[in-house]
Amino acid sequence: MRAYLTKLESLRDRLELIPEPTAPVSERPRPRTLLADVFIVHGHDESAKQSVARFIERLGLRAVILHEQPNVGRTIIEKFEDHAEVACAVVLLTPDDVGFSCDDPAAQRPRARQNVVFEFGLFIGKLGRNRVCALHKGDLELPSDLGGVLYIPFDGDGWEMHLAKELKAAGLDVDLDRAL
Repeated sequence: MRAYLTKLESLRDRLELIPEPTAPVSERPRPRTLLADVFIVHGHDESAKQSVARFIERLGLRAVILHEQPNVGRTIIEKFEDHAEVACAVVLLTPDDVGFSCDDPAAQRPRARQNVVFEFGLFIGKLGRNRVCALHKGDLELPSDLGGVLYIPFDGDGWEMHLAKELKAAGLDVDLDRAL
């Protein structure tokens, strides 16, 4: 009995020398969804991004802009995943790039950045279409796989009230008087 006890004590002592395994990246704790968080997907139009962010804050919600969040050694997709736990997403489709079919280069049209279109689809899959609102600026090519989705024109006046109504319909606590 004493020999077994000695072996067990020896094993216990050696286990203390073995470091605890770290959690794999996929098991990192995720921030919980906050009911007032709205992720803003944007391209290069700084003015549009700031206008929407300040409006969302005026509604009493928190605007989540990815590049404003700390990196803490994460890859861009890890950072995106960590901050995508939101109540809603607002996607700004602004004419930052030009696209055309290889068969018809003369048919160039302005379009949103590829990361914007990618994140648009990702949020539709993650949150559902009813919690993703797309604003478009100008005459640009809209994503073809999202035909039938209603977009809010970002040009001129009126987009604020439309956006506020969509956020309210998506379940956020929005006082429409603050949108005026």
